[in-house]
Amino acid sequence: MQEAFGTLIWVVAIGGAIVAIYTLVGTGRSYREIGDGGIGHDEDDRGDGAPMSADAERDMEIRQLLEGRNARRARRGEAPQDVEEQFAALTRPPATVDDELRDEIRQHVLARNARRVRAGGEPLDVEQEIVRRISELS
Repeated sequence: MQEAFGTLIWVVAIGGAIVAIYTLVGTGRSYREIGDGGIGHDEDDRGDGAPMSADAERDMEIRQLLEGRNARRARRGEAPQDVEEQFAALTRPPATVDDELRDEIRQHVLARNARRVRAGGEPLDVEQEIVRRISELS
């Protein structure tokens, strides 16, 4: 029985060594390809051999996210929204606001903060609220 155990140990050790050598030889090529851009760069190809620009890739990903949101809405039984309309709203450049309008928004936020404090609430961050209000205008 002792001899069989020793033989088993040697067989397992030799088998493990063979697997280790095979794995080392097989993964050597993979390690040499790191940094060559082999993984994931097939997705950047439009099919005509030219890579996508960063803006085109961003637009494609935004549309995919919006389509995914519509799929979730459909599963919940809600009506899907227009992807192109949502895309246009998301990629629209920010509204330009002149100084007078910014000052008017600031006065409005300060007055709202005063009401919140009188009611016992926490005041809003004025600059953050101004940016939020301006983004609502666009």
